[in-house]
Amino acid sequence: MPSTWANIVLIITSALLFYVALTDLREYKIRNDLILTLAGLFVLYAVLTGHWVVLGWDLAFTALMSVVLLALYGTGWMGGGDVKILMVAFLWTGLSGALPFAVLLALFSILHSFAAKFGWVKSEVTERGRRRIPFAPSIAGALIGTFMLRTLYFA
Repeated sequence: MPSTWANIVLIITSALLFYVALTDLREYKIRNDLILTLAGLFVLYAVLTGHWVVLGWDLAFTALMSVVLLALYGTGWMGGGDVKILMVAFLWTGLSGALPFAVLLALFSILHSFAAKFGWVKSEVTERGRRRIPFAPSIAGALIGTFMLRTLYFA
């Protein structure tokens, strides 16, 4: 079971993810210092929880997913900020949280897409006629949801 300090790190991380999501909604940008802070918080969390024992597998999983994400970035399907925050999200979820994260990400992405389509949240239409939406809110929601599920599971 995570310690009180580990839970505090999760709360700080969740607050930072919320801030990143709001920033991406307004500016379509995700600052590198925020991504590095999220990665640093993961290292602190791993030390506090003893997660470093399986860290090798989680790093390998993150590296594999990073290759996929970079390919999507190269084809123009994803923005650079989205790739950065997803890389950190996969580091946080690791193999054990990948499935719940993927399900939550799909749900949040669908909801966000509908909200953008109906004009409830900001979106842009590209020159090719495709709708562009910031992806960080969906990623942040899915990662925070994964934290909550993991905390409930270990409670």
